[in-house]
Amino acid sequence: MTPAQHTVEAKPLAERARSYFEGLQQKICLALESFESDKKFVEDRWEKADGRNADKSGGGGMSRVLEGGKVIEKGGVLTSTVFGGLPESLALKMNIPPTTYYATGISLIIHPLSPMAPTVHANFRYFEQAHGDSWFGGGIDLTPFYVHEEDIKHFHATLKTACDKINGEYYPRFKKSCDEYFYLKHREEARGVGGLFFDYLRGEQEHYFEFVQTIGDSFLDAYLPIIDRRMNEPWGERERAWQLLRRGRYVEFNLVYDRGTTFGLETKGRIESIFVSLPPKVEWHYNAAPEPGSREARLVEILKSPREWV
Repeated sequence: MTPAQHTVEAKPLAERARSYFEGLQQKICLALESFESDKKFVEDRWEKADGRNADKSGGGGMSRVLEGGKVIEKGGVLTSTVFGGLPESLALKMNIPPTTYYATGISLIIHPLSPMAPTVHANFRYFEQAHGDSWFGGGIDLTPFYVHEEDIKHFHATLKTACDKINGEYYPRFKKSCDEYFYLKHREEARGVGGLFFDYLRGEQEHYFEFVQTIGDSFLDAYLPIIDRRMNEPWGERERAWQLLRRGRYVEFNLVYDRGTTFGLETKGRIESIFVSLPPKVEWHYNAAPEPGSREARLVEILKSPREWV
């Protein structure tokens, strides 16, 4: 797809962002495959409409999915570049004019098999409109099932180091935004132990593009050492049951609050790619609560009161 094929004439920055996201996808998939002996990411290239339909929407992407691994129970690393007319209802929610748009980005979600290893999510995107407005957004966050403080501190310290390369004020600012965004109001608890979240970064686009690349490039350093430490740690039925219960909270957030899910559905995005973020197995139990003083209760205690990790 070239800039001439969509109604928003993509700026050079948009094409550079798309190229970066596609390269990052390849790098991350190869690194994650190194943990699996006989599983690879399956590539699924897809296309939206060609721009001749009523809302002039079009685009496409590459969904890469790994399922049934010995380490990764389900993982998706997806890139997409889409364009079209923005529905008025969605534009109102986003507080922007309902003009045509162009969006490119990468999104990933890794659900490990072991309850000892945390789920991780990351998303980076660039969005521009026909009238000239444009911005970067994204984030990265960790969702453990059992608390290993060294893992959480490592994750946050890696992100802080990456932020500090660009601006020393970014880590505390975007860490706070993450704690506020990935929060289940109806449960009064965080989805996980946070990370970074940022959106509508306008103005100094080259600066923000450098920031997004720096955070994107830090993903493997932040997450892979944790997987390496936890993938062979013993666990049993109790730990698996707790993992499946906590995954339910993950599903609740994605279906009720997640902006990416809303955007994908309201712009008639590809359903399989939108819902690849959901875990393969999950449970809900009525009035379930962890045993006081247990490892499970410790996690809930932290989720009820987000803390500083570095």
